[in-house]
Amino acid sequence: MPVELITDPGDERIGDYRALTDVELRTRWEPPHGLFIAEGELVLRRALRAGYPARSYLVDAKRVDQLADLDTGDAPVYAATQDVLRSATGFHVHRGVLASFRRKPLPTAAEVLATAGRVVILEDVNNHTNLGAIFRAVAGLGVDAVLLSPTCADPLYRRSVRVSMGEVFAVPYAKLEPWPAALAQVQAAGFTVLALTPALDAVPVQRLDQAQRARAALLLGAEGAGLTGAAMAASDVRVVIPMRRGVDSLNVAAATAVACWELGRDDPW
Repeated sequence: MPVELITDPGDERIGDYRALTDVELRTRWEPPHGLFIAEGELVLRRALRAGYPARSYLVDAKRVDQLADLDTGDAPVYAATQDVLRSATGFHVHRGVLASFRRKPLPTAAEVLATAGRVVILEDVNNHTNLGAIFRAVAGLGVDAVLLSPTCADPLYRRSVRVSMGEVFAVPYAKLEPWPAALAQVQAAGFTVLALTPALDAVPVQRLDQAQRARAALLLGAEGAGLTGAAMAASDVRVVIPMRRGVDSLNVAAATAVACWELGRDDPW
């Protein structure tokens, strides 16, 4: 595996990795240029297994051997000291391995719904950590896909990918628009849209009947703000996770995990 040594943080060969902690800059740069950044050996290997083509690799010079078994194809492998990595990326690359990948075309919402039995729908979830945690919960708890309102964060942003442990590559997802009118498309595909809310008069999630569970589309809103009135009005059933000790709700990622587990608790293993 040929390795090219980088000694200048401003070297144009590693332009894909510049200022990785600047969310606004990366959001403007990555999707329009059709790329995303994977951090850590486990995550980049999962991206490769999922069929994402690598553009390049950037590795701590002391960790080059971690990639020795990879068929890197025509993607260059760059190595640098931690000081150069820190200057270029804006943070201490403590996992020692980064990779730039080409994005794949997203499926349509109709294509995702056609092969799914249970889905999660997110409205305005723009915290990358929460989004990554939601994808990890969805992958582990028997949900088949995620649909995103147009204002949701990018699932392939580095922090989302890292928090999901690469599960964003395993879970099909698509944009659902126009919003919230496109919720009718979900219902037309045979799903029951379940709007998660802390409202005390909503149906406790454990009391949903089998028909509501079988083809469930769990709808969740952003941390704090929750679902908009328009999205709530377009749903079929308002659902609540009963809380105790005066706590009104859970973090959106935790709430997703609890509700997904409950919806699938009788599924065959």
